[in-house]
Amino acid sequence: MSALAGVEVRHRVAGFLDRWVIAEGPLPESAQHDATVELLKAILVHFASRSAGQLAVYRNLAIRIDERRPNVGFDPDLCLVEPAPPDPEHVESLKLWQPGHLPPRLVVEVVSRRHPGKDYAEVPEKCAALGVEELVVFDPQQVGPRVRGGPSLLQQWLRMDDGGFERTSSGPGPVRSIVLGGFWLATNSGTRLRLADDSAGGGLWPTGEEAERAAKEVARTAEEAERLAKEAALAELAALRAELGSRSR
Repeated sequence: MSALAGVEVRHRVAGFLDRWVIAEGPLPESAQHDATVELLKAILVHFASRSAGQLAVYRNLAIRIDERRPNVGFDPDLCLVEPAPPDPEHVESLKLWQPGHLPPRLVVEVVSRRHPGKDYAEVPEKCAALGVEELVVFDPQQVGPRVRGGPSLLQQWLRMDDGGFERTSSGPGPVRSIVLGGFWLATNSGTRLRLADDSAGGGLWPTGEEAERAAKEVARTAEEAERLAKEAALAELAALRAELGSRSR
């Protein structure tokens, strides 16, 4: 990918820092943060299930960098790994020194009011060091620090051909995903992040549940149309028989 116009920030990080220690145990998040991440995970899981490649989507999965320092790494809100690691449904952490354990191509972070500086500053540095191709940072509560160019509803960071990691978009969106091909856009008055086929929001990518519900609605509509067509045909046949009966008298 060539360098893009309008670059705001550029990171070159030689490696992971010792201060990037993965916290043991889950950290509490707000209900809004949880709902936003869960919706997007469901969308990405459904996308992965329909893709030709072997994709895996994880939430808060620890990505461990160095076998000698196994507690140093990164645990993003969401990540997409391609190809998926061996036995992807039972992976407890990505250990990048093990065969088949590759860094994510895509990382998504939803900014938390508890630690907005981390999502604006540390996360891009970690993704730069890790080799992530695309990072999306979504800030629905607009709590990002001004010192880092915040608050910004939607940021996109991309890997450049020369290895640099650059913020190529910062604003309300939408913006095209280089990894997925769709468009990131905010919905529900800016509280949810979704993907769509076009920048106007046409063809919203569904969750598995939404896709199943839509398929059932299509089937129900088809059945209803078939029933009405049969009723119309029977009514027409009855009318024809009545007309023939009246002529035969």
